[in-house]
Order: sequence, then C-alpha cells, then structure tokens
Amino acid sequence: MSFRTTSAFDYVEDVSPGSGALPPRAWYASSDAKALPLDGAWRFRLSATADAEDDSFAEEGYDADGWAEVTVPGHWVLQGDGAFGLPIYTNHLYPFPVDPPHVPTENPTGDHLRVFDLPEDWPADGGAVIRFDGVESCARVWLNGTDIGEFKGSRLAHEFAVGHLLKPKGNVLAVRVHQWSAGSYLEDQDQWWLPGIFREVTLLHRPAGGVLDFFVHASYDHLTGEGTLRVDSDVDGRVLVPALDIDVATGEPATTLVAPWSAESPRLYDGELVTEGERVPLRIGFRTVVLEDGLIKVNGKAVLFKGVNRHEWHPEKGRTLDLETMREDVLLMKRHNINAVRTSHYPPHPAFLDLCDEYGLWVIDECDLETHGFTEQDWRDNPVDDDRWTPALLDRAARMVERDKNHPSIVFWSLGNEAGTGRGLTAMAEWIHARDSSRLVHYEGDWNCRDTDVYSRMYANHAEVEQIGKELDGGTHKRRGLPFIQCEYGHAMGNGPGGIADYQELFEKYDRLQGGFIWEWIDHGVKHAELGYAYGGDFGEELHDGNFVCDGLIFPDRTPSPGLIEYKKVIEPVRIDGADGTVRVTNTYDFADLSGLAFEWSYQVDGETVEAGTLSVPALAPGESADLKLPEPPAHEAAEAQWTVRALLASDTAWAPKDHVVAWGQFPASSGVRPSVAPTDRPVRGEKLITLGPASFDGRTGALKAIGGVAVESPRLDVWRATTDNDEGTEWASGIRYSSLWRTLGLHRMRHRLSSVELGEDALTVRTRVAPAAREVGLGVVYRWTSDGSRLRLTVSVGPEGEWTQPLPRLGIRLGLPEADQVKWYGGGPGEAYPDTRKASMVGRWQASVDELQTPYLRPQENGARADVRWVELGGLRIEGDPEFSFTARRWTTEQLDAAAHLTDLTPGDTVWVNLDHGHHGIGSQSCGPGPLPQYHLRAEPAEFSFVFSVLSR
Repeated sequence: MSFRTTSAFDYVEDVSPGSGALPPRAWYASSDAKALPLDGAWRFRLSATADAEDDSFAEEGYDADGWAEVTVPGHWVLQGDGAFGLPIYTNHLYPFPVDPPHVPTENPTGDHLRVFDLPEDWPADGGAVIRFDGVESCARVWLNGTDIGEFKGSRLAHEFAVGHLLKPKGNVLAVRVHQWSAGSYLEDQDQWWLPGIFREVTLLHRPAGGVLDFFVHASYDHLTGEGTLRVDSDVDGRVLVPALDIDVATGEPATTLVAPWSAESPRLYDGELVTEGERVPLRIGFRTVVLEDGLIKVNGKAVLFKGVNRHEWHPEKGRTLDLETMREDVLLMKRHNINAVRTSHYPPHPAFLDLCDEYGLWVIDECDLETHGFTEQDWRDNPVDDDRWTPALLDRAARMVERDKNHPSIVFWSLGNEAGTGRGLTAMAEWIHARDSSRLVHYEGDWNCRDTDVYSRMYANHAEVEQIGKELDGGTHKRRGLPFIQCEYGHAMGNGPGGIADYQELFEKYDRLQGGFIWEWIDHGVKHAELGYAYGGDFGEELHDGNFVCDGLIFPDRTPSPGLIEYKKVIEPVRIDGADGTVRVTNTYDFADLSGLAFEWSYQVDGETVEAGTLSVPALAPGESADLKLPEPPAHEAAEAQWTVRALLASDTAWAPKDHVVAWGQFPASSGVRPSVAPTDRPVRGEKLITLGPASFDGRTGALKAIGGVAVESPRLDVWRATTDNDEGTEWASGIRYSSLWRTLGLHRMRHRLSSVELGEDALTVRTRVAPAAREVGLGVVYRWTSDGSRLRLTVSVGPEGEWTQPLPRLGIRLGLPEADQVKWYGGGPGEAYPDTRKASMVGRWQASVDELQTPYLRPQENGARADVRWVELGGLRIEGDPEFSFTARRWTTEQLDAAAHLTDLTPGDTVWVNLDHGHHGIGSQSCGPGPLPQYHLRAEPAEFSFVFSVLSR
C-alpha cells in the first residue's frame, strides 16, 4: 500500500488554472485611478526544488538582506551571469519527462520580495488589485504575510484583490515562481524556456463606483457608411465620443456616419467611459468582420493577409519588451508592407495591441496553448483531449478574450498552436463563439474545420496551395466552403526564405487564398559575450534544437535581414510593370486608393541615372490599373538602359516619412553589349611560366598566377557552398535533404585532375576533370584563355559525366586575391539575391566593402551573393561576365564558412576569396517547409560561361 501525502506545493502539479485570482477583464488605463508600478529591483532567492525553502520569507519582518537582486520585469536566467541558471531552447520536445501533470523534483524556484510604501496621495476609499501581466510558469503570491492565491498561464494577466491588506508603509509583496508546473504542459511553444516575472507588476486603485469590465462593440455598415457603437459595462455609466457627438448610456446603441477602421486606414475615435467613480479613455475603431461568400471580409471587402508571426523577443531581456521596442517592431512591419501579425503563440503584451490599433495591423490573437511535445507519443494523454484539463483551457481562452476584446485590430481569436485535436479545443471554440460573435475563430490543427471559421495550414507546398485555391483539395463539405490562409509559411531561418514570390502569385490568383504569415519576425539569439549571439545548445542544454530558434526576418538587434527586404518587395501594395515606354500601375491595396502616393521615374544608362522626373498617376481604386506613357528617353550611345519607377509616400505618415519607398518596378529600355575580347595574342611558354597578354600561368598546370601586377590564387571550378539552414533542411516536406545528398556524394570535397595544358595559336586551353572521391560521376571542365594584349578572357565549358541525379549547389569559379576592400559592381543590389530570392534585387551601380557584403546569419552559411552582375571591380581587377553572373567576396574560404558554428568562429585571413558564379541552386524554405521549386534547381547539365579580366588603373 502506498500513500501520497498532501503538500503545500501540490498546486504546482494541479491541472487547475489556480485559485484566488479575480475574473479576467479588459485591459485599460484609467484617467484618474491611481496606479503604482512595482517594477525595479526585487530581492531574489533561487532554490533547486519547489519545496527547498519554507514560505516564511512572505512574512512581515523577514530579513532578506543576504538575498541577491533581480530586475522585475525580467527572467532570472538572463540575469546574474549564470548564477541563476541558464536558458533552455527546445522546439517541441519537453525538457522534462512527459508524465502529466507531474514535473521533476528538480524544479528551479525563485522567491521574489518587494517592499513598497503607498504614495501619500493614495486614496483611502475603494479597493485595490495587484496585477501580474506575465509570469512563467506558475506563481504563488502573498501580501503582508497573507496567502492570496496562485496561478498558471504564463502570458496571461492575473489580478488579486488586496485593498483590505494594504497599509501605508512597508507592504511586503512575496512571489514564489516555479519554472515547471502542470501549466508547462500547455506551454510547449517553439521558444526559449525562461522563468520569471517577465511582464509588469502593478498595484491598481479601484475607486468606489469605478469601472470593472466593459466590452466595446463598434460595427460598420459599408453600404450606408454608418457605424454603430454600444459599450456594455459591468457598472452603469455613459459613453462619450465628442468627435461623433455621441453621449449615450452604457448598453445603449448609437448609430452615425463614421470613417471605418482598417489596417490601411486605422481611424480611431477618442472616447470615454464614465461611471460614478472613474473615467476610462476609449480608442474606438469601427469595423465589421464576417465570413461571407466563403471569404474573410472586413467592412464588406475580402482582405489579403501579408503577415508575419511574432514571438516577443529581446536579445538581452528575452520576452520582456518595453514600449519603444514594441513600437520599433510595428514601424518596421509597416515600412516593409506587412499588414498582419499572428501573435504566435500567446497573447502579446497588451501595449503591442494598442500599437496595432494605432498604426494599422490585422491581428490573429493566439491563446497561450501548445502541447506539441505529445506528438512524440502520437498525442496520447494530450491535455486538450482530457476533460480534467478543460477548465484550464477555458481559463486561458477567457483571459485572452476578456483582456483583448476592445482592440479593433484583432480580427481572429486563435485557440493556440500545435496542440493536436480534442474536446478541450471544442469547448474553447464554443465559449469564444458565444462570447464574441464579432470575430472569427482560428486554429491550424483543425484540418476538418470542426471548430474553426477558416481552413488554416502551415508549410503547405506550392502545388497543394494551388489545389486548395482551385477548391480541389477535398476535405469536409464545411472546409471546402471556407477561406484558406497559411498561418505559417516561408520559414525565415538563415539564408531565405525562398519561393515566397511564387506563393504570393498564388494568393493573388485565387480568391479563396487569403494570404499567409511568414515564420517568423525575429531571430531569438541571446546576446553572448563570447559567441555574439547564442542559440540552442550554447548553454549546455540536455535537449535542444540548435539554431532552429533563429528563424526571423530581422536579426536579434532588429536589423532587417535580406528576407525582410525580399518580403517587402514581394507583397508591395502597388504593382509596377512596363515595356516599350509604357508603365502599368496596379493598385493591390484592399481599401486604399493611391492618393497617398507620389510616383517618380528615372532612366538609367549602364546603371547610372541620366534623367528623372515625376509621373502623374490617378488615384486608382483597389484593383484598378492604369497604363501611362513614359517620357521619350534621352539619346545615348549603344548601351544597356532601363526605366525605374517608384511609388513613394506623398506626405509624412504616422509610420514613415514623406518619400519613403512603398513599391518600385524596373524594366529594360535597351539591351547592352556583351563583353568581347579579340583573340589577337598568342600564349608563350617560358622556363616556368606561360604568358598570355597581361597574364602569367603556371607552366606545368596552366593555372593562372597573375594578371598584370595583381596576383591571383587558384582560379578553378567550384560547385560547393557552405550549406544554408534550408539546405540542411527537413525531410518531412519534400523527402529530400540537399545537404545530406551533396555531402554523401562528396561535392564538398571535389578533386581536380589535370588532363592537358595546350598552347594554341590564339588560346591557352586547360582540360580537367572535377569529381568526388569514391564516385564515378564527374564534370569535364575546359578552361580556354584568350587575350587582346590588355584584357584576358576565360571561357569555361562544363560537361557532366556519368549519371547525375541531383542538382549542384553552385557552378562557377573561385579565386583568391591578396588584397581587396572596396567593391564596386553593376548589377543586382544593394543586397544579396539567389534564384528564388531575387525580387528585391534592383539593377544599378553599387559599392560596398568586402565586410559589408557579408550577411551575418547567426549560424554562418552561404550568403552575400549579388546577382545579375554585368561587371565587378575589386582587388585591382575589373571582371565582366558573359552572361551575367553572381559574385561573393569573403575574407575566409567556403570551407571555413561551412565549418563555423557562430560568426565569432570566422577569422579574416590575408586572402579575399571571390566566387564568380554562373548558377546557384535555389534557397527554398526547407528548414521547415518545402525546398526550392524545380525551376530553381541547378541541374548538372552542359554549360558555358565567360569572364573578362582587366587591370584597373591606379
């Protein structure tokens, strides 16, 4: 017979949401009720287990002088230089045994103490609550020695009534926080596990007759232009909206002409809820969200989501974000044409939603729920299909909806993420539908759409998305009648994502496809003194998922990655195309006309602008196009010429200044002349060298040694690239891991066999075979060198030998230069581009240092290629291509780049290694999605390409 004794710590493993907390309510700031922030330095004691210390620390008079300090809000593992433990990163595996609802005895527990006085003007009447906006993962709270309750639900607000316990001086607030709890089973999101009080703690005065909870209903009738406002309030009062001459009692509707709210025109009306004891400001946006004709419609129009998933992240503070950091995120999104955000996978700080209301972003607000680790046991014992957990699930749903219900930006409530299916999710959906019929319900895991109002998927490949767009995807009758979104796609890990332009083309082609959300917004690198930024495994985790946590469109310091620049171009709300001196401008906004934009044209000859002017574009309505004649181009000698047309903000907006570029298009006016070298010089053999024009070659191997006074090292065929995160990839999406295929074949260790060195009348010809050890496949390579006396031309002919069944990583030549710093080129720029990530590459003349050419992906990998290059100048040489080519220039070899785990592993050498590439394999999104589409594969097939080298005058 066994006995289980009850314990004061049983609440840690209790599946209930907690006890003692007040019912959830709307988040708002009062105009006149006092608030006392309790942020700042708190006394802190860390214990290895939940029961290592008693709760005497919560009593008045307890001496905590010997304790350490932590900053609240904050995570204790990101403070104390490791003395308080370390972060843990897992994607879906629980970092503890799966034995619900039990958690390990080794359960880091942080006791927090804060002593505070009430301000002298703190009102004596009414009550007070202490509000916790976010604590991971379970907390017990005492005030002045009285146990007031405990709670779970890390990213959700919890309030406790404390007015009867307060005293003027020396209030002792004690909070015990456990890293692991039963609630941890519901919070298995792909992110760092970071315990602590990571959002604000606030003491709020609640005046007698003050506001409790309220619900702002503000609908819009697109047929009449009228808005109807009704504010339901727990406490009777009046609703005032001066700009609309509204003064009505709570619960009473008021209808009047209004300007509607949308992500494109986020019109908010300032109002006020006034009760006997309190005034609360309102920001009201009128809009109506419906499911109609199988489409998501807002204010009568179907919308196209051009979105991102956003985890809250700061490289030093984790999920503790200040207002300005949140504002920076929103402004970056708006400036890069993003119109929607999914709050993966929990409700964000409410101030972020205020910013979405203010600046204009559609929001899918997601519940703090994920049980992904149960996939390891085929979802057996999954809490969402266990009735014992349903109260906790309903509590989480209610705390999300009630807190956030007054934000017009929210158009969807999401039940959570990657939690399988089950009765608990159905109960959540039913409760949400009953509580708020003005929004739709989302959940990706419900493929049959039993509980949801939209068919949502993640990482469906292009072919399947097109089938869904054509309504040929099968499924239930209900699902076939619902709109489709990709709640996650375009996995932005490392170099990439590729193929998003092809997705966008499908979204715009089929009405049923209403867009998607790139995974994700920011790399979750942790600032690290030695590594720069740390990722999974860098803190000695027992289980971890490496740099899978670094999958954002911006780097941890919030610098945009090439992926964000590409996404901005792909989703730009104005399409600009042209040919034969005519430009077509198409408005792809959902609501706005083009009156807020100004247009300008420029005419480039060989990449340099020779004339520019303004373009008069009518205020096209959404979906409308106009064909406009461009000016007569200026006269110029035979050269490559092109038009560039830009759409700019005509005036300052809340999110960007006047002249901010919203969209652009570029199209040719005349083609250029291919570089040519008349083969007038003859190769001459010397004692050790062969000379040809300005160049010298090794007399035995025919390898180029120098051009003029510029030494050149080892120019020869190269097919390897430092594998990207998408090359490393996953097999579930396409069944192929290119990195594994390439390394198995041996493409990273190709051997070069010299066949012959031939001196002809007008050319030096070197024949080689390039092949991997242990394999019979290879590449026959012929290097043919010619010169006109001052310039040197290399023509490379490549022929595959044997049966090649897979694409090549790259195809081109690699060479070393003894010194190079500044690089100038004519071609695509200013940033990197690859076959399926090249929409944002604008042809022009660019310059950068070698160091500036590198893209600092947190795990080093292939990066920095500039595409469509006509010529490049670096290291004393000018190199022209026939046809156009890509180039990279680095102070380390590809092999060194491939071996590095962090940027700090890369040490600049004395040689700058330059790749001149005829082709690259596409990038794709296979780090968690499909690989490159077939049209972006670099197949092993016959190829010929040339480069012309000349020495720059000094």
